[in-house]
Amino acid sequence: MELYLEDGKQLSPNSSTLILPALSIGNVGQLAVDLLISSLKAEKVGCLDDPNVLPCVGNDAYSASPLGKLALSLEAYEASSSALTLVQQRSPVIKGMMMAYAKNIANFAAANGKKHIVLLSSLDFGRWRNIDMSSGLQIYYLSSSNLDGTDAACESLGWKKLLDYNPALRMWKYLDTLAQEVSVPDEDSPFEELGDEDYYPSLPFAALFSCFKAKGLKVTCLFCYCSEGDNIPEAFSMAEATGKLVGLNDFLGKDNGAGKWITPFSWQSVYGPPADMTLF
Repeated sequence: MELYLEDGKQLSPNSSTLILPALSIGNVGQLAVDLLISSLKAEKVGCLDDPNVLPCVGNDAYSASPLGKLALSLEAYEASSSALTLVQQRSPVIKGMMMAYAKNIANFAAANGKKHIVLLSSLDFGRWRNIDMSSGLQIYYLSSSNLDGTDAACESLGWKKLLDYNPALRMWKYLDTLAQEVSVPDEDSPFEELGDEDYYPSLPFAALFSCFKAKGLKVTCLFCYCSEGDNIPEAFSMAEATGKLVGLNDFLGKDNGAGKWITPFSWQSVYGPPADMTLF
């Protein structure tokens, strides 16, 4: 993985926290990172080139001004006032190369002095057990602070640990083994069949979690359950939770007018133009 810096830009050595999405159902992690970048007025410092991520190109996601900026598949942003680095991923990892990508991004984080990694991901609503919407959307977490995945800071915020995480299960142990090896085997998994207990460790966040942890970095994964469709409300909840975790209350809302969040310009076309009403 190579970082290509913008002219006159560089990664700040004071930004010890890295926030990035783990691609999953509904793209909630990516939407939340978009919202954080826009609201923190984070500056793009460069793009990351990784052979395991499919290339893509599009218009500037955050500004309507025709400045000639392009959005690429992997971009690095910095919010210097809050000492945060954010990486946005706009295209998926090539099938079978998730562990290779996870190792590369973990090496990048460790080489650039990151101490705390915050992964944002969504999970399939169909697998949510003990559903309780009385208090709104629930945030779940998984942390490397303790072997069982618990974290006192997350618990104090009212979040629940991901129920299905058990580091003793075969797939989690297999991921830990792969994360600590120098090379990655060609085969995706040595198991002939995957059971229900293997679902979560088969998702992108699990490979990322294992590789960051293998580098000795603190990792906190934040999750919400959702379905495909309009998941902008979930993105706001995820961004809000991220703000609480890394202490963004002092940095959000100062210059954003009446609202705390600045909606990214690209969200105006998430679902395309409105239907032509003359058709009805």
